[in-house]
Amino acid sequence: MDNQQMRKTMNGAVLLSLAALIAKVLSAIYRVPFQNSVGNTGFYVYQQVYPIYGIGMTIALSGLPVFLSKLVAEQQTNKQQINLIKRVFILLSVFSILLFSLIFFKADWIAKGMGDALLTPIIRSVSWLFLLVPILTTTRGYFQGTFRMMPTAVSQVVEQTIRVTVILIAAYLFNLLNWNVYQMGTAAMSSAWIAGLAASLILVFSVIKKRERADNTILYLNDEKTETMSYRTLIRRFTTEGIALSLFSALLILLQLIDSFTLYKGLTYAGMSSELAKNAKGIYDRGQPLIQLGMIVSTAFSTTLIPVLSHAVSEKKELEFLRSASSMVRMTVTFSVAATTGLVVLMPYINQLLFGDRFGVGVLRIYMLAILFASLIGSYHAILQSQNHHYLIMGALIMGLVMKWVANHLFVTKFGTIGASLATVLSLGLILFVIRFGLPRLLKRELTKKRFVLKISLISLVMGITVWLITHYIENWIFNDGNRMDAFALTSIGIIVGISVFLFGLLRFKVLTIREWLSLPFGKKILRKEVK
Repeated sequence: MDNQQMRKTMNGAVLLSLAALIAKVLSAIYRVPFQNSVGNTGFYVYQQVYPIYGIGMTIALSGLPVFLSKLVAEQQTNKQQINLIKRVFILLSVFSILLFSLIFFKADWIAKGMGDALLTPIIRSVSWLFLLVPILTTTRGYFQGTFRMMPTAVSQVVEQTIRVTVILIAAYLFNLLNWNVYQMGTAAMSSAWIAGLAASLILVFSVIKKRERADNTILYLNDEKTETMSYRTLIRRFTTEGIALSLFSALLILLQLIDSFTLYKGLTYAGMSSELAKNAKGIYDRGQPLIQLGMIVSTAFSTTLIPVLSHAVSEKKELEFLRSASSMVRMTVTFSVAATTGLVVLMPYINQLLFGDRFGVGVLRIYMLAILFASLIGSYHAILQSQNHHYLIMGALIMGLVMKWVANHLFVTKFGTIGASLATVLSLGLILFVIRFGLPRLLKRELTKKRFVLKISLISLVMGITVWLITHYIENWIFNDGNRMDAFALTSIGIIVGISVFLFGLLRFKVLTIREWLSLPFGKKILRKEVK
């Protein structure tokens, strides 16, 4: 890879990272006004079916397109790339039709499996998205494989914007027209295929524009024989690399899917009434947007290192690979620990500010521990993926999902939604433990070098105690009315104090290297102030 190509790859990676960041922020933030409008029970209805949408979008957005872009990049000629895309489109079309048929025609069976037969029309509403997967996947994979990131980035942001708009309109109509929560859920989930269709149109339009600038395109091929990857090879690689990448990208969504099938049923089995169980599940589901926001903070700074990692592997530059991988792991741990500690300490105020009350603070605090584990798993996964450790990744995922399923059945009936939070954290911990075996030996020792873990733990502990003492003192003496404005003031004060203490600790104990500081926004300014 020459310098120009490397620069193009890096710019594209930054563009996709920015688009993903915008999409994740939108995906996390809309849930707050949505929950405020439809209540805990309405939120429960939406979140029960959301994992089905989430899996479909992960396949179409970040799972298979990334895998397909790798296959496209391996082809030597434009004709080989286009013929590969054609074959992938055919395979995905068969797969998507089967998946759509299963979800649409067995929606009543899926709803009963979740313990709520009234979810059937909502499940059918989201099933239409899967018919768009072949278009979304092949076009995104082709553009990314040929280093054209703009169509994917634009389609991703537009898709999320339209989806959020439709969902909020559904919440508004719920109150205006006095819909029941299941009618609202059906309307809200129609956002999946509406937004997917809009993204498909953008991508197809980009393909047509490309056709106008080239003789050979995805839409028009000549009959000249070109050596292309066989269907057998494609299927083999899809069932190993493709599925492993897609499912691991959807890790948190798969855990949510297990909750959809076990949590509500477990609560009712334990003797809780149907309405109370729905309310409890809705409160538990508040944790999902908070985890998304926490992981944005912890991973946004490290995502730009992933293309450098892949480049180092392809060029067989072991030293560059280890240095980039070490930085990614250290920065992920640093900011995920900060986000986790901050959310745990400030949870009463954040919960009241966003959702209007302080119900479920204990449940949500345990749930927030998932940020640290999931963020570190994401970094380790990127490292292992670049080295093609697909079977270890798949094995770790299966073990984690089995752990979640078993733990939910054991814990929910005894401990309620706290049991579900514990099960999620335990399953992520198991996955992290297993995939760590595949890391290079030097990387395994990275977190123990120069007492890194000890320093981060001490800084986080001091930050947490300081924030807790200051916010509790201010709450007792000033902001003690218990309303949302007070919660906003206390949250803001806690964030400012927490960031200040944490940054001071990082600088005082020299946790990050100068190179790592310079890769952060405002890192250069922070270092200059420290020198002064």
